[in-house]
This record gives sequence, structure tokens and C-alpha cells, in this order.
Amino acid sequence: MDADYELDALGLRCPEPLMLLRNKVREMNQGDVIKVLATDPSTSWDFENFCRFMNHEMLDKTESESGYQYWIKKG
Repeated sequence: MDADYELDALGLRCPEPLMLLRNKVREMNQGDVIKVLATDPSTSWDFENFCRFMNHEMLDKTESESGYQYWIKKG
């Protein structure tokens, strides 16, 4: 899936990935998509809640041996 931005949060622990995502999304235009790479399992529920509360859309999420990938569209 194509993304306008990519955020590397690999190796970071809560709350850093969420704080970085929040700051980056503020700079984005409505409708832009960001791909986030993370290794912290708490990002699974943190990013879901972030999207729900801030009216962004979780387009997709995947999990692999190397971590998690999320595609989020700014609402």
C-alpha cells in the first residue's frame, strides 16, 4: 500500500511511538496516509484508540517477525 509518509518507531517503547505519530499527523494534510513501523506490542491498541478518538482511519495493519506495520489515513 502506498503512503505519503513513513514513520520508523522500531525499537521505541510506549509512549514514544504514539507521541511521534501524533506529532507527524499534525503536519500532514487531510487524506494523507502514513505508514508506521513499530516493534512495541502496545502500539496495537494505542494506534487503534488514537484513530478512533482523533477521527483518523486505520487502513491496514500487519504483524510479522520484525514487528508491526500500520497504514493510517488522516481524517
